[in-house]
Amino acid sequence: MPDVFADLVGQDEAVTELRRAAAAAAAVLRAGAVDRAPVLIPAGDAADAPAGDAPTGGVDPAAGMTHAWIFTGPPGSGRSVAARAFAAALQCVHGTGCGECQGCRTTMGGTHADVRLVVPEGLSIGVNEMRALVLRAASTPSGGRWQVVIIEDADRLTEAAGNALLKAIEEPPPRTVFLLCAPSTHPDDISVTIRSRCRVIPLRQPPATAVAEVLVRRDGVAPDVAQWAAAAAQGHVGRARRLARDPEARKRREAVLAVPRRLTGVGAAFDAASALIEAAEAEAAASVTEADAAERAALETALGAGGTGRGASGAIRGAAGQLKELEKRQKSRATRAQRDALDRALVDLAGFYRDALTMALRAPVAPVHTDTAALAGAGAQKWDAEGALRRLEAVLACRAAIESNVKPRIAVEAMMLALWKG
Repeated sequence: MPDVFADLVGQDEAVTELRRAAAAAAAVLRAGAVDRAPVLIPAGDAADAPAGDAPTGGVDPAAGMTHAWIFTGPPGSGRSVAARAFAAALQCVHGTGCGECQGCRTTMGGTHADVRLVVPEGLSIGVNEMRALVLRAASTPSGGRWQVVIIEDADRLTEAAGNALLKAIEEPPPRTVFLLCAPSTHPDDISVTIRSRCRVIPLRQPPATAVAEVLVRRDGVAPDVAQWAAAAAQGHVGRARRLARDPEARKRREAVLAVPRRLTGVGAAFDAASALIEAAEAEAAASVTEADAAERAALETALGAGGTGRGASGAIRGAAGQLKELEKRQKSRATRAQRDALDRALVDLAGFYRDALTMALRAPVAPVHTDTAALAGAGAQKWDAEGALRRLEAVLACRAAIESNVKPRIAVEAMMLALWKG
């Protein structure tokens, strides 16, 4: 079995830093077990600490461990993959992330008792969820190593939730480590105070060649298909895998890339907007319907649905509040899934206009969408570089508007009109 960092594609510098930190963390535990309670080097202070001050058994504190980390990078760069791999390395009995020991296997499999993963199902992470998580994270690790809290999409923390997390990071329990994932350290993504108390691991968009190699090696994808999918996904490893293996994903992409041909007038622009929104809604519904039904059935069973014993019917009648709360969470998750599906479509569309722009400028770079290169070339001749750039900016502005909670239909309709007008 490969080590836990094997799936972190094209991030050699980050992997090196995380390996060194995991080794330092293991040394901290060894020193603490013999001499004293484990001591973590404060975030931001490791590079300034004298080598002789580290309770790490000879490990250089410049490579040392700290209690809070932020993994940043563009979508598909592997933020959550890096966080999970680092969590596994911290729980590894060898301190290396070997991939073979129980700590590594249970962490990567999502079953380790001391690793808590927060994946927001809705549009935000609320304060009640964060307070409960912080309370649980303060407990002593059952395995004797670390309590690890991984927060995917930490940029979705509400202000109150961020404050609750900040207090825990400012006064961390001795063996608790927080791993946050966010697009960047910009204040719009993560608060300045949280950022100042964390060590940042920046990830980059992996090159298409590295993504293709992983698809061939790990997923058994044919080399030519892997190369096409890696380029079309623009370095997003998960999306490249879906394009390479899922015919429905390829059909949805083809429909999106047909949009420029459909924009022949105002009516066509509104029709294209409706089609894009409806496709995103259908994709989202397909991804959450089964999970929603299973959750509702499990909750109804737990509340006594179908029971024949005394008081069973009364119990299910009194559970209306819990069922309503479940429906609220599921609705929020469906909204998030719709926005994610729509954003994937917009990224594909942005790639098309990027190709048209680079062709208009005669830039010596390969196209993102090789199968629509001819159409992008025709657009480049018709629009010139300035027109292609305006259209690319319209797509990016639509993404930003939706992220700012503009209703998706309004944002997409405005984008389609801008694309038609040029």
